Amino acid sequence: MSIALEQHQIEIEANLRAWQGKPLLREIYAGFYERIIAQIDTSLPGRIVEIGSGVGNLKSRLPQSISTDLFPNPWLDVVCDGYELPFADGSLSHLILFDVFHHLRAPGAFFREARRALQPRGRVIVFDPYISLASWPVYGLLHHEPVAIKAPINYATELPRPRDYYAAQGNATRLFFRDEKPGWPEGWNVFHREAFSAFHYVLCGGFSKPAMYPAGMLGALRKVDKVLSVCPRLFAARCLVGLTPR
Repeated sequence: MSIALEQHQIEIEANLRAWQGKPLLREIYAGFYERIIAQIDTSLPGRIVEIGSGVGNLKSRLPQSISTDLFPNPWLDVVCDGYELPFADGSLSHLILFDVFHHLRAPGAFFREARRALQPRGRVIVFDPYISLASWPVYGLLHHEPVAIKAPINYATELPRPRDYYAAQGNATRLFFRDEKPGWPEGWNVFHREAFSAFHYVLCGGFSKPAMYPAGMLGALRKVDKVLSVCPRLFAARCLVGLTPR
């Protein structure tokens, strides 16, 4: 087993233990999944594929989805990456990226492949970190992945092998909300774009840290987040973006 595969598997197993032993985390993610499901067009023919499924949690709310990741595990359906999808042209209705977009070193290369695999009215749904004044310190100081809010973004439409690990938590914010490259991705329409406060998620500790509030407070914190979401540039920590080919 390679070092990369071994480290990936260690993280996956740790996340699986956290998911199974932390009901609060499962409830929070259920809310995130419902946001994603609301952007799915059930009238579109074709399969729904999740890229980078990790421990495969989306299937708890979307059992018909195909789960994929870079390395095999019993709960996954397909092993692949987002740059080379093993699906026929025009065979997919949706591609879902949950906390995966910021791992795309060349997101334009992904969108090129997505256009091939999606049917003409297919959808890409991105759920990712959002960098606001409030969330920047959290993601920058408490998360091991870089925010990279000013780092160069690779706009290439191809990414040859070998492909190494990459993370830039600020990329979705920069590309979909700050329009650092106007008209990107070329040939796509954004049909949905929202950034929202998520202190109920941030304070739960995620997969690696203990929760900072009891489960009984989740409802109250969600109400606070709903109010704070009126000012996303100040308080948002998550974003949801939907795109379709033009």
